[in-house]
Order: sequence, then structure tokens, then C-alpha cells
Amino acid sequence: MTRVLVLADDLIWSTRLIEQVRAAGADGAPVRTLAALNQALPAADAVIVDLTARAYDGVVAVRRAAEADRRVLAVGQHDDAALRRRALDAGADKVLAYRKLFEDGPATISSWLGLPIPATGR
Repeated sequence: MTRVLVLADDLIWSTRLIEQVRAAGADGAPVRTLAALNQALPAADAVIVDLTARAYDGVVAVRRAAEADRRVLAVGQHDDAALRRRALDAGADKVLAYRKLFEDGPATISSWLGLPIPATGR
């Protein structure tokens, strides 16, 4: 199963992202610091990075995951174009607004990982 690390220091957002990763058909694992990310990277296939955290530099985290040859999806504020550009330049595959993952996270994550799109039950 595809293992996705979710780097987010906000417990509620981290939990929400983990649930969406699991609904997308992958194994989600939370990490909250750069040290934890570094330790967990060898066993991961991909990483989702919350760019607006206070406990770590999101762009540094993106760069670290990309340098480890992991797929990287970054999430942040829709109106922070400069931060989004920096994340892309650091190696993120995509940078999405929080709202995009809030509205259709499992389908978006499945597509990013190349997994079958989950049924929504709607």
C-alpha cells in the first residue's frame, strides 16, 4: 500500500488530511516536525506538507522530501502566490489551496498518487 506522510503541526488539520489519505486508498502517517519527517522518509512513498505551519519551514520540508525522491503535495493559503511558487521551486509536484483538499481531498489525493478514484457514496 502507498504510504503517505502528512506533515502538519495543527492536530485537527493533520487528522483531517490523514482521513482523506486513507479514503483515497493509501496509508497515511502523521509527522509534526522536520526531524520526524527525516526519520520517516525512508519508509514513505509520498509526503503532504502543510506550508503554513509554525513548528517548521514548509518550503524546507518540501525540499527535503523532494531531495529524498518522494512525491510531494503541498497545501496552503490560496492567496499566497509567493509561498506557493517557492514550494513548487523546492520540488512540490503540486501546491493546492486548503479548500481544494477540504472539498474533494480523497479524489484529489488518489489522482495525485495514481490510485483509483474512490467512490464518494453520493
